[in-house]
Amino acid sequence: MEERGMEIEAVKKLLQDKKRKDMAYEKILTSMCTYPHEIAAYAHEMFLEANLGDSGLFLGAKEMEEEAVRMIGELLGNENAFGYISTGGTESNIQAIHAIRNRKRRDGLKAMNVIVPETAHFSFDKIGDLLSIEVRKAALDDELRVDVKSVEELIDDKTICMVGIAGTTEFGQIDPIEELAGIAKDRDIFLHVDAAFGGFVIPFLQEQKYAFDFSVEDVSSISIDPHKMGMSTIPAGCILFRDESYLSELAVLTPYLTTGEQCSLLGTRSGASVAATYAVLKYFGREGMKKIVSECMELTRTLVQGAKAIGVSPVIEPVMNVVTLSLPAAEVDRVANALEAKGWRVSVTRVPKALRLVIMPHVKEETVKAFLDDLEAVR
Repeated sequence: MEERGMEIEAVKKLLQDKKRKDMAYEKILTSMCTYPHEIAAYAHEMFLEANLGDSGLFLGAKEMEEEAVRMIGELLGNENAFGYISTGGTESNIQAIHAIRNRKRRDGLKAMNVIVPETAHFSFDKIGDLLSIEVRKAALDDELRVDVKSVEELIDDKTICMVGIAGTTEFGQIDPIEELAGIAKDRDIFLHVDAAFGGFVIPFLQEQKYAFDFSVEDVSSISIDPHKMGMSTIPAGCILFRDESYLSELAVLTPYLTTGEQCSLLGTRSGASVAATYAVLKYFGREGMKKIVSECMELTRTLVQGAKAIGVSPVIEPVMNVVTLSLPAAEVDRVANALEAKGWRVSVTRVPKALRLVIMPHVKEETVKAFLDDLEAVR
């Protein structure tokens, strides 16, 4: 740090220089984030100083959090669900497993394990490390969903939780949540659904309906990210529990703050992203969110049809706005690098190896057509 500060205009120029180095979303086809809606940005700026870690000082922000949780819970089949606005899917997943870990530890269980699909987000690897829990990974079926038989084979008397994914990061697939819920009921195991991406997509799909949320009786908790398809600002996730008592498992005393305890992982929490989430949900409503998802799905179909026309098929027919394109394994990296040389950002899945594209609201029809032209050129 310099001895004397810079003039504000000079600092602004530095920021502009750095901003020019960031990639604009227009040619980003890898990210599950997008530009926040203008009402989200407006709300975020208005509540920049609000700290929900000391919520008694920021009652308006706290009211927005409670209402946002209610609205998201209603979207996911239970307006009476309990939770809070987190920083995103990683924190939400940690807190779900943290809660059931604490309960089982209090009951006297020591060594514990959770069962996740092979397609689970890498946050579960972090969870295993942070909470000293074994993470067992179940195999997938032919449609790249978790294989229920594999899950059953991994369960033992130390299993405290099963995880199903509703919108897998790599393939956009939805695990058979109802079947997992049946196992959870029979074996008395906590069932967490990671719907960080799919939570704001699946309820608005038109061609097929999926049971994945609290409408499935034995789903215990759900993570969902407003900063993805919810069009909020970063960071904004949400963790919801069916049973309020699980929040108590996370509570710590905060004697010098305006509230007596906290259930969140973080101490200081941004009221700005809460306000952004609240504003977006109020602005769009169900009709607006349905329109966003419908447009993304229409472009997804356009991309798949165009890819097939040049001889490139999807690994699976897209369930939501995530597309994986099948190429000879030896060609995938070369094609991805060639596309990057043309300014695109695509990613590569693990198994099976394929090009992965996410059709977010910033992707337009002309973007898809330009991408297909470049894909054909570099194959």
